[in-house]
Amino acid sequence: MITVEGKTEYFDIIYQRYFQKVMDKCHSLLRDKSMAKEFANEIFGKVFEKLSGFKGTASFSSWLYSITYNYCIEYLRLKKKLHYPEWNRENELPEIVDDPEESLAEIDYDKLMVVMDMIHPEEKALLLMKYQDNLSITDIQAALKVSESAAKMRLKRAKARVVYLYFKHFG
Repeated sequence: MITVEGKTEYFDIIYQRYFQKVMDKCHSLLRDKSMAKEFANEIFGKVFEKLSGFKGTASFSSWLYSITYNYCIEYLRLKKKLHYPEWNRENELPEIVDDPEESLAEIDYDKLMVVMDMIHPEEKALLLMKYQDNLSITDIQAALKVSESAAKMRLKRAKARVVYLYFKHFG
């Protein structure tokens, strides 16, 4: 546990170490630099409030990214009125590829980024958590507040959707 006296000192270190990374994560989800900076500042306000509650059961960066992803996803859900289970039903895939990663052996990065902007923000966040931040399924399920099996299924569905949309739009 971190005391109130030590909170400011730790917060300054954390802010300097992670602010740019949090802002980049916000930008990757929001696609707006000024909003990403504003969100990063708001997220660090939340981090400061919750710092004494950090238990160390996950790595600090996982805990911080969890707060970041949840904050951005919640905003996007409200802004776009996107509730994931409902959105998923309305955007049903024709077929889930057994191993979608095999289908993406040689892909164009710019085209992939176009596809990433087509999927639900929660799916995008899930893929970024897994493949960009290398978070475990346990950390992902905690961040998204879903069961482990739901996190695995959503990850599989997100990968399949990316493969499907990539080949649908780019051949």
